[in-house]
Amino acid sequence: MSVHVLEEANRCLQCKNPRCVEGCPIHTRIPDMIRMLKEGDTLNAAEMLYENNPLSMICSLVCNHEKQCEGHCVRGIKEAPIHISAIENYISDSCFERLEEKKLPSNNMKVAVIGAGPAGITIAILLAQKGYKITVFETRDKIGGIMRYGIPEFRLPKSNLDRYYEKMKRMGILFRPNFGVGGSVSIQDLLDDGYKSVFIGTGAWRPKRLNIPGETFGNVQYAINYLNNPDVYDLGDKVAVIGAGNAAMDAARTAIRHGSRFVTVISRDDHLSASKEESGYATIDGVNFMYNKAPIRITDEGPVFCDTYRDEDGKLQLKEDTAALFEADSVIIAISQIPQDKLVNRDKDLKLNDHGNLATNEKGETTMPGVFASGDVVTGAKTVVHAVGYSKEIAEDMDKYMKSLS
Repeated sequence: MSVHVLEEANRCLQCKNPRCVEGCPIHTRIPDMIRMLKEGDTLNAAEMLYENNPLSMICSLVCNHEKQCEGHCVRGIKEAPIHISAIENYISDSCFERLEEKKLPSNNMKVAVIGAGPAGITIAILLAQKGYKITVFETRDKIGGIMRYGIPEFRLPKSNLDRYYEKMKRMGILFRPNFGVGGSVSIQDLLDDGYKSVFIGTGAWRPKRLNIPGETFGNVQYAINYLNNPDVYDLGDKVAVIGAGNAAMDAARTAIRHGSRFVTVISRDDHLSASKEESGYATIDGVNFMYNKAPIRITDEGPVFCDTYRDEDGKLQLKEDTAALFEADSVIIAISQIPQDKLVNRDKDLKLNDHGNLATNEKGETTMPGVFASGDVVTGAKTVVHAVGYSKEIAEDMDKYMKSLS
């Protein structure tokens, strides 16, 4: 790996106006990172990456690099772009345990973080660095959220998330695992107990439905549920995956790895929304693809599809007379997720927006005083790096809000 990384680093042109930085959602200083690596200043490069993006080690593995940093690389115009993700991962991974836990003195103010996914972890680390005492409330037994329970092991080793847990403990961050705020304990209870502010980063865990007949049958699973613990499912030999994004690729590749022999991803359009890298890996794993097909119902024998086309206005239309059964032992629905509404039902001062996500203003403040939110619970299902970028801004706004109280 190190030889490959050095070879890639030596290909960097050190552009004066680096397009790769523009392509990164959080503007990682990629040329500086590469220069520092080549000069043997790897630890300082890792510290720079971590300061800019606490989840650098994760994002270097799961980001859509072909549309972001690597997709903007000048080298990619005439040849292969620099493998920036491999360089970033090598630096972040090899130095992670050596990074200093830089913290300001305690300010004796407590912050509650609900949800230990990408947004929650980012907020917890950044506010702990500013001297706040953080308690993270998580409904599951381990941290990571969608990164642990929605991204397969072959894309993101769970050991990386365990390393974050150890680092956060060393920073003095406290954890309440297997504890769901919104049940016996409300957000108002947290504020009454003296938390100066509350952050909500509960993600988007409720699968979107197709809303077609047969969706409740026993041969149907939702991708977000399946990826949570694929070992407990017996999908059979033939599996139909309905969806075209990265989650559909993850579900299909996971099914292959768990013994299903004939797995087909079915898109309603003539293309996939998944990255070329992920769909490419799915192809070499043995996944098949069908295009311009939309399900109209699900039977015990499998889904029934119609051919699709786009009309002059770009709207999807069905060719009803082409309806045909696609025989499958199991059907996986992978058409994104939306937030759960448990917190909203418990704390009536919290409001949703027109899209069913938690309503916030430009500072990440919800409709409940002292309560902030970011990540998928606000934006709907997005990428890890977008959750990190937004949460960095919210951490600053939370800091200003709490300082204004003293």
